[in-house]
Amino acid sequence: MSSHCEFLWYIPNDVKAGHRGDVASQDHNSLDTLTTQARALEEHGWKGALIGTGWGRPDTFTIAAALVARTTTFEPLIAVRPGYWKPANFASSAATLDHLSGGRVRVNVVSGPDELAAYGDKEGDQVQRYARTKEFMRLTRKLWTEEEVSFTGEYFQVARSTVAPRLTPIGDRRHPKLYFGGASEAAERVAATEADVQLFWGEPLDGVRDRIDRLKALSKALDRDLAPLEFGLRITTLVRDTTDQAWADAEAKVAKMVEGTAGNWQDHRHGTAVCQRRLLDLVRQGDVLDDNLYTAPGKFGGGGAATTWLVGSAEDVAHSLRKYEELGITHFVLSDTPYLAEMKRQGDQLLPLLA
Repeated sequence: MSSHCEFLWYIPNDVKAGHRGDVASQDHNSLDTLTTQARALEEHGWKGALIGTGWGRPDTFTIAAALVARTTTFEPLIAVRPGYWKPANFASSAATLDHLSGGRVRVNVVSGPDELAAYGDKEGDQVQRYARTKEFMRLTRKLWTEEEVSFTGEYFQVARSTVAPRLTPIGDRRHPKLYFGGASEAAERVAATEADVQLFWGEPLDGVRDRIDRLKALSKALDRDLAPLEFGLRITTLVRDTTDQAWADAEAKVAKMVEGTAGNWQDHRHGTAVCQRRLLDLVRQGDVLDDNLYTAPGKFGGGGAATTWLVGSAEDVAHSLRKYEELGITHFVLSDTPYLAEMKRQGDQLLPLLA
């Protein structure tokens, strides 16, 4: 694969044990346990990991800061929400952590459903939600790259604002990359003009190809004034020593989901989200699409990146990921459970095939 491709994992931050079939230990959310995962990522070839967000979970930014302090190369992809953060507060916090870590911060801006009233937030319809997100991303980037920023938008305002410490350019990197997801028309217009990386969930190749083409056309039509939009894939990858063993284990996992004995899976099952509906609708096309994209998990509780799985030997999954790369995907966020064991397995067996 291209030397520009990057591979991240996923670290769950959840008060409930057994996330998506993970090991259900009492200390699953302790700093020592999370640090063990972050250090294992460093040791097994991963660039870093996505850390999810949502009210009722431990605070994502706090976890990222703690893990950065206990590691040397680990890069957290920190999920944040407009409304939970104001742009200036977030830009300052992220710049500080980026400074202390030597430039290891990445940001995933999330606009999906959440318990907004619980932390004093409110928002209107989808159009308003993404209009606010657009302002958040535009203003955050301005605060990272300009001084004495004054901005008056519909949702956010600052006057003569300069974030300190200033971000130090690292090669071509002027600031942390802003990752973004969403498949609605409103979300895609935000991605086309404001995101650095558009993340897709595990759709078939044709669907991803169509979305990349549409986003490139939108970027041009909307006069994008940033570097060209990059693309990423967030997906579950179930890897075993052989193809047969992988499919046997995948079917066994789904059987446990059917029985309700597979842990907490439905943390992203927001039926109104366009990107989630796209994945759930895939089951009508069959249980297996393309070469090895398994859609059955979505029928029995799998949500978000766990709705569809790439299943097979390391060679099988590497072959599929290369096909996504040929479409223009350069950022990959993979995972399977149990998280620690699978990050080691896939780091040792899958990543060398993608080098």
